Amino acid sequence: MATQKGEIYRVAGPVVTVTGIRPRMYDVVFVGDLKLMGEVIQLVGEKSIIQVYEETSGIRPGESVIATGEPLVVELGPGLMTSIYDGIQRPLPVLRDKMGDFIARGIMEPGLNRKKKWKFIPQVKKGETINGGRIIGTVQETQDIEHRVLLPPDVSGTVDEIHEGSFTVEESIGSINGKPLSLMQRWPVRLPRPYKEKLMPDIPLLTGQRIFDTLFPVAKGGTACIPGGFGTGKTVMQHQLAKWSDSEIVVYIGCGERGNEMTEVLTEFPALKNPRTGSPLMERTVLIANTSNMPVAAREASVYTGITIAEYYRDMGYGISLMADSTSRWAEAMREISSRLEEMPGEEGYPAYLATKLSAFYERSGRVITLNNKEGSITVIGAVSPPGADFSEPITQNTLRIVKVFWGLDTNLAHRRHFPAINWLTSYSFYTNTLEAWFAEHVSPEWKELRVKAMEMLQKEAELQEIVQLIGSDALPEKEQLTLEIARAIREIFLQQHAGHDIDSYCSIEKQYKLLKAIMQYGNAASKALEGGTPVSEILKMKSRDMLANSKFEADFDKYLKKVITEMRKEFQSMGVETITW
Repeated sequence: MATQKGEIYRVAGPVVTVTGIRPRMYDVVFVGDLKLMGEVIQLVGEKSIIQVYEETSGIRPGESVIATGEPLVVELGPGLMTSIYDGIQRPLPVLRDKMGDFIARGIMEPGLNRKKKWKFIPQVKKGETINGGRIIGTVQETQDIEHRVLLPPDVSGTVDEIHEGSFTVEESIGSINGKPLSLMQRWPVRLPRPYKEKLMPDIPLLTGQRIFDTLFPVAKGGTACIPGGFGTGKTVMQHQLAKWSDSEIVVYIGCGERGNEMTEVLTEFPALKNPRTGSPLMERTVLIANTSNMPVAAREASVYTGITIAEYYRDMGYGISLMADSTSRWAEAMREISSRLEEMPGEEGYPAYLATKLSAFYERSGRVITLNNKEGSITVIGAVSPPGADFSEPITQNTLRIVKVFWGLDTNLAHRRHFPAINWLTSYSFYTNTLEAWFAEHVSPEWKELRVKAMEMLQKEAELQEIVQLIGSDALPEKEQLTLEIARAIREIFLQQHAGHDIDSYCSIEKQYKLLKAIMQYGNAASKALEGGTPVSEILKMKSRDMLANSKFEADFDKYLKKVITEMRKEFQSMGVETITW
């Protein structure tokens, strides 16, 4: 479709009405003398309603508009890893080098570096017939990531020629049915990339965070949300998941968050090491920064840009963790645009199609068999920022209808300095049953039993707390006092985790199992000691209980835990308890 020219008829913030062009829905246009990038979001007779992704101050009716005839697309190819983009895939470091810290309007830069050469090794031969999605060769993109160059899904045929060597993303590496091939392809952000088959979510995404992996696990290809009020630790948890989850690639979308939070990500990630390879964490990360002071309309595009990049790497056979922080800011952008379009508002002013948009985003997750018969996955974890920590507001409620894991952040826990401030009584995971077999095989057959007993103890503590608030813990029978002590050990030793600590920031699944088992064995032995006549006050004075609390901070955890268990065995033997196996 050829470009068309029209003119501005009306301007209402980022929503511009245009006449003189006949575009399709979601086509990209360039608005005004500054050529601000926008997207068609409504067609009314001869008028086209444009959502502009940049600040529109200063433009006026009568200025020219150019319709490109193409939808909003992202460039996919070598060079995505380690990149930092805005919501419409403009490389922010490149723009900063050109014009300093403040980006001028109407400036466009390609998403991929046009000058850098990449060493391409083909995996197909001349004369071979190949279908869309096939891996045609590889490029070593970073130390950790091998970029598998894909044939676009909508292209197939016979390979005319294919060359090995060093190429830029635009140079021809060969041709198929007379059409040139390059290392780069372009894909519309609103169109999900195709795959062969969707798989059951029966493999966990291991995050290194004890409360997630043990109590409320998420599956690879699954969906999760972290709602919480201001100051409860949503962004810190998103950072922890981005740093330590066992996916090969992380796509982090800072959607409408404060600039200082994105600055923390940008300064912290390059200094962090991948725990599995030792190379910089940034080498497996794509960052999309669309902060709260950037144009509101670009927020809406940023989540689509991020999920499309994630799908591209999924199609190579990689596991992707996608962090969206936060979907509330995205929904607020939709509400602002909807009000300017004078659409009928839904609950709290959000558009009536809010749930549909959220579903369309989260449904692009999944563990799949790709077109080239590899297994890839996208796990989507979205933060939600409900005003006043009110989980009954529309974004949280619509999100909970879609996702399978709810990690509810609690303001009271945050005020008590219990971090991560995940409320274990309100949070849940619908993946626990499907993941049981994996944990039993790869960790321990006791995994389910330990998890259930720990949750039961925390539930009993919650019931007893109501009585404690009335009469005090000292007035409880000793058996209930011991229950409170065991639950406190689970909370303080196991559930609390120090995100800033060099060792405790990440906890392997084996360490999680050993730590929880030691706590539960301590509880079993304490119960037997109590039955044998030892008072609770003596059990609470045990030296080994304090040693167990310190074990999670020890570099040589296994060696220290053996020392703790030896000491604990001695102390319980002095109370007449001999039958506990460790």
